[in-house]
Amino acid sequence: MTDAAQTSAERQAFYDQIGPHHLAPLWERLHALVTRTPSTPVQPVKWDYDNVVRPFLMQSGGLITAKEAERRVLILENPGMKGHTSATHSLFAGLQLIMPGEVAPAHRHAASALRFIVEGTGAYTAVEGERAIMQPGDFIITPSWTWHDHGNETDKPVVWLDGLDIPMIRLLDASFAEPANSESQSVSRPVGDSLARYGANMVPVDWKPERISSPVFSYPYSRSREALATLARNGEPDPCHGYKLRYINPGSGGSPMPTIGAFMALLPAGFASSPYRSTDGTFYAVVEGEGETTIGDTVIRWKPRDLFVVPSWAVHHHKAAKESVLFSFSDRPVQEVLSLWREDRLHG
Repeated sequence: MTDAAQTSAERQAFYDQIGPHHLAPLWERLHALVTRTPSTPVQPVKWDYDNVVRPFLMQSGGLITAKEAERRVLILENPGMKGHTSATHSLFAGLQLIMPGEVAPAHRHAASALRFIVEGTGAYTAVEGERAIMQPGDFIITPSWTWHDHGNETDKPVVWLDGLDIPMIRLLDASFAEPANSESQSVSRPVGDSLARYGANMVPVDWKPERISSPVFSYPYSRSREALATLARNGEPDPCHGYKLRYINPGSGGSPMPTIGAFMALLPAGFASSPYRSTDGTFYAVVEGEGETTIGDTVIRWKPRDLFVVPSWAVHHHKAAKESVLFSFSDRPVQEVLSLWREDRLHG
């Protein structure tokens, strides 16, 4: 036996000896734990809403009721993380369906959640006694440990994208959940109350924030779209992002929820962004337009209501065939608080 082979055998014997005592050699694992650049199992992936996902989603509406399921959701699971119920390493994504006349019962949980309306008009999410009426493109939040339920009093199905920080909560072993005593909350504030109080660059004179999440629960698409259109008329687009805005908590200027950042970008017709990468793996939902996003060697062609993922630190760029609007969310707020977030603007 050579000296190298003998050394290897001695080390393996040592590892076998310490294993039953719940010990392991860091030097055998360090290279995989502390990497020179981000390493992720998350893969670029697209979900074709109209041609693939929607038919399955509508089929699920005949298989189980919203009450039986509590939340009738099809998980958008990243193929690089099968069985982990995750779209990115840190975030969950799914599509929720509410059929006419249904109510998704009231509950609350430690996880923070966003709703981005994909299809249908007039259903509602109730948060802490206030209903937000849904329109396509609206961004609605249910912060951690807030009571919420959903209902559809219209005659057509309504679908929205759910984004939650469940993988983060699971990592921290900090999950709690509680059902309400009734299916629906009592309405204690009129529709639009929180937006009027906190969403017009003004707040009630003696108001003090009671939680770190936004006091505004619903961010209407009409307002977001108008803001983007005004920016597009007033100046040149950012080379990497087009015209991109982030949703904020008006009480702090930070993200609407502390663990999830949300964004909306307008890409002019013919716009091709410069290559870009950042450490926050990002989930995208196409609101308007057509185009493609190149992620490394993967080209994702998208149209309205399609959904796709850009992994952490993956070089990517967008190209818009028509004027397009992209909604996105990520864990950027957490990374920024921990001084971990980085971006890299490359030259095409």
